[in-house]
Amino acid sequence: MVTALPKPAPQPGDNSIKAAIEENLLSPRFYTTDFDRAATMDLSLEAEGLQTMLEEMRADYNRHHFSRDDSFQQTWDHIQGDERQAFIDYLERSCVSEFSGFLLFKELSRRIKDRSPVLGEIFSLMARDEARHAGFLNKCMQDFHISLDLAKLTKTREYTFFPVEWIVYAVYLSEKIGYWRYILIYRHLEQHPEHSFYPLFNYFESWCQDENRHGDIFKALVRSQPGMWQTWQGRLWSRFFLLSVFATHSLTVHERAKFYEMLGLDATQFDAEVVRKTNDTAARAFPVYLNVDHPEFFPRLERAAARNLKIKQLMESSAPAWVKKLRRLPLVLGIVGDLLRLYLIKPLNAEALRGTIR
Repeated sequence: MVTALPKPAPQPGDNSIKAAIEENLLSPRFYTTDFDRAATMDLSLEAEGLQTMLEEMRADYNRHHFSRDDSFQQTWDHIQGDERQAFIDYLERSCVSEFSGFLLFKELSRRIKDRSPVLGEIFSLMARDEARHAGFLNKCMQDFHISLDLAKLTKTREYTFFPVEWIVYAVYLSEKIGYWRYILIYRHLEQHPEHSFYPLFNYFESWCQDENRHGDIFKALVRSQPGMWQTWQGRLWSRFFLLSVFATHSLTVHERAKFYEMLGLDATQFDAEVVRKTNDTAARAFPVYLNVDHPEFFPRLERAAARNLKIKQLMESSAPAWVKKLRRLPLVLGIVGDLLRLYLIKPLNAEALRGTIR
């Protein structure tokens, strides 16, 4: 038997500031890229659209949205045990993810503003939005007697290098899948307000519009680079990033099943709906999208998520390190095998649908 060691949640009266987060495969990453390449991108194919989006970002429709109202002025110490830890984990990962976007967009803006002023200003305004999101989430964490030292986190975490094209693919999908997560939770809680246990969720409708705008900007960046959608390499990379983002989402949602249970949602059904909606949306930008109706698609994603949960339980157990490594290997190979089989499912041709109403 493997005995899992529970991770204690911060308790009432405890106040702590974290300068590091738990690192694993699903932890949000901090990214850097080839800034010279970003500064010299030819944006002429989407110049008009990007200028329109810049004007919309300047309007800053949400500038007054991220202010805490009186509904936060109460204690949340009645949320305890596994539920408390599940929600804190959700807030922490979400905060780090938004802060990661802020750092990337801010550095891109700083490095390219003189050579690509329109794109430089767009990145600066997106960084503004991400900073608001991260700050708001960190303030929510303080309601649970914990917060992140974001300044120290900037200096202590490792940065992952992605080529500019990878950044564009990945951020586009990250923003669009974020939109669908937020709006689906918001719509669900509109119909079932009894599950809205914290005021943060009241902000999700406007919040998700930021995600949608950012995604539309990155869609324009995809379409401005013919090599990202006209070539066989573009088709392969689109397919790869779609599967990577969907797999990460599935594994994360099932890890957070307790959080979704608190919202009155079934994690598996919620994951499938988000993946379907994001996949359909991606067909407007990418040359291909995934065949999520294939009979193996969701069963293999769910099996990978189940294996990931077994790995998590194993790694948190009191078993010797060598036992953990030995038992972890077949689970990892199983996940890799499932994802490889999913990648080999023939994708659907999005270019054939270009200009049609879906």
